[in-house]
Amino acid sequence: MTQAQPAHKRILLKLSGEALMGDDAFGINHATIQRMVEEVAEVTRLGVEVAVVIGGGNIFRGVAGGSVGMDRATADYMGMLATVMNALALADTMNKAGLTARVMSAIAIEQVVEPYVRPKALQYLEEGKVVIFAAGTGNPFFTTDTAAALRGAEIGAEVVLKATKVDGVYTADPKKDPTATRYSKLTFDEAMVKNLGIMDATAFALCRDQKLPIKVFSIFKHGALKRVVMGEDEGTLVYA
Repeated sequence: MTQAQPAHKRILLKLSGEALMGDDAFGINHATIQRMVEEVAEVTRLGVEVAVVIGGGNIFRGVAGGSVGMDRATADYMGMLATVMNALALADTMNKAGLTARVMSAIAIEQVVEPYVRPKALQYLEEGKVVIFAAGTGNPFFTTDTAAALRGAEIGAEVVLKATKVDGVYTADPKKDPTATRYSKLTFDEAMVKNLGIMDATAFALCRDQKLPIKVFSIFKHGALKRVVMGEDEGTLVYA
């Protein structure tokens, strides 16, 4: 019997900074990051090329800084630096787990990480390395979700996988409404009409324009990432 082939050859995984906290109130939870890396390692073993965009909300959120009177651009740059810290932690954990990870930053910090250069990123992916894109888009006022859409389009990813705490998009909050049901798939237009808030408007519009599908799934559900990559009915697919 031949082994089932993955449905996707190249994916862009968007991880929120909050996801790294686990049950902690702040920072990076070691057990949580190890568990995530195990999930990623599982799909790389299937021959899938993986790129990651990581948020910074576990350390600093630009939006939050802006709301307390800090200059919004300054707050956003601080948020970008937070994603660099997360990217380094993620890469270190990956390297220790037997993967080869490379961090590429949209902001030049030469002694710490290499800059984002698209041909180099593509080369790394083709070599089977995991590429972690840090510092968002490198511009203030753009979220890391937008960075995920942008990098996903640039590297020719087949799908953007948005890892959340919930295993998909529901008709209502499943924690509050027991009758809430999961959408298996939605078109971009349906998601916009229903105002489901899957990603911010800029990120969503970019995916829609580029016909880049978004899959929302839970990174905390064991084996969910592999199921998504295999094309199984896991999470919610948003497509053009």
